[in-house]
Amino acid sequence: MHLNISQQMKMSQQMKLAPRMIQSMEILQLNMMALNERIEQELVENVTLERHEKDSDGSVPETDSEFVASVDNSREAKELKKDVENRELVVGKETNNESDFERLLEISSEWPEDNVGFGGSRPSSNQISDDMDRQHDVMSNMLARPQSLHEYLLEQFSFGATSDLQRQFGEYLIQHLDHNGRLQSMLPEILQQFNRLYEHQMTMEQADEVLKQIQHLDPPGVGARDYREMLLLQVDDHMPFHDVVETLIRDHLEDIAFNRLPLIQKATGYSIELIKIGIEQIQTLNPYPGRGFEQRPVQRVTPDLAVEPDDTGRYVVRILDEYIPELRISPRYQQMLRENPTQETRDWIRRKIESARWLIESIEQRYNTLRKVAQEIIDHQQEFLDKGPEYIHPLKMQQIADRVGVHVTTVSRAVDEKWIQTPRGLFPLKRFFGGGTQTADGEEVAWDTIRIKLQELIDGEDKRDPLSDDALVDALAAQGIKLARRTITKYRKQMRIPSSRQRREY
Repeated sequence: MHLNISQQMKMSQQMKLAPRMIQSMEILQLNMMALNERIEQELVENVTLERHEKDSDGSVPETDSEFVASVDNSREAKELKKDVENRELVVGKETNNESDFERLLEISSEWPEDNVGFGGSRPSSNQISDDMDRQHDVMSNMLARPQSLHEYLLEQFSFGATSDLQRQFGEYLIQHLDHNGRLQSMLPEILQQFNRLYEHQMTMEQADEVLKQIQHLDPPGVGARDYREMLLLQVDDHMPFHDVVETLIRDHLEDIAFNRLPLIQKATGYSIELIKIGIEQIQTLNPYPGRGFEQRPVQRVTPDLAVEPDDTGRYVVRILDEYIPELRISPRYQQMLRENPTQETRDWIRRKIESARWLIESIEQRYNTLRKVAQEIIDHQQEFLDKGPEYIHPLKMQQIADRVGVHVTTVSRAVDEKWIQTPRGLFPLKRFFGGGTQTADGEEVAWDTIRIKLQELIDGEDKRDPLSDDALVDALAAQGIKLARRTITKYRKQMRIPSSRQRREY
């Protein structure tokens, strides 16, 4: 084997994104609330960036032209003070006004003493007491954590345990219930783990007795080992036709799921009407008794855009930026660059100003791109806003990218997690995209429109003789929409519509 060393020339193309380009794409992808958080962070970290406040008449106040350092924590103040001391800057010596950096150095002494970290004196005992009172008030007004299912069951079980061994195993057993209240493992396995862990010799009979105690706790149905037992635990003697309900749950749950009522009638001797009454009673039971203890936070949606019709009837997109502050570069820092500080300080200020300017330009570019993309989407889906969801048109992101003149990934970032307020309600921008098919006349029909028409056909069918998938194909073909049977079956399952056998009413 011979090893040779040689030099070769190779020509290739590579695309490398500059850090600022990456930042610009990140800002484009942020929704309104996330962008506001990003701006607040930049205002803290970059002192050359400040809010551009205006009076009610739109004019800039005089105090806005003066340098105001935004200092929100002690670390920021110390870092700024250290920067100034290291550079030994004195700006405007020839004037009687204090220099900007000298004014910055006095921020800590002018800060109120009750702000820990800025005041020069130690807080008094009265101040400490006031702080503790305020903290106590805040804690008192906080929402209490909701009680979990396990805590609720443990609280009830503690009053019914007859021995320490039962109490200990009952608590261990409750911890093995899932969030629906069902036992996650087989009882013999749990008992074996318990005896090995705590070095007990609890018998299977004792374990069954403890499990029965748990199954009598509230909410009804907890402690069940399977779906059937969970329903049976909720049937009591006061329920109408409880014996029929128990028989249906114990022996015919699968037949009920597939709507095989004649088979149940033949096996039990019950009439169809009595079977239907029993099924109605089963539907009042809770198959997930533990879910009432789940507390899922409500996701609040803030729209990024709004669309309103103008005088000509065209829908116009408007950016909702009331949560976003107007930004500008501090005039005083720009002036300092012209007042001949040291080269090191000039470089430091220039870097900060360039960072601030790039952020402002990125936000402005985000507004322009988002407005153009949203306007093209709304122009394409005007019938949706005029007539309703069934008139939505097929639309792909590549179509919008071609019209706006950007890459398709830019459109994807622009619509990601963005919501738009329309006369027909609040929608995510991605809602307006989707595929479709052609009718017999060559017209494009969106899949959402097909789903709506499919639902209308099923809602209007005779439930004693429901439409099969083949019949649905023929019904849609009569409306000019030709689809394969497997496509109808796929969309029916996606819409969670049962088959024709399961939809039949006896």
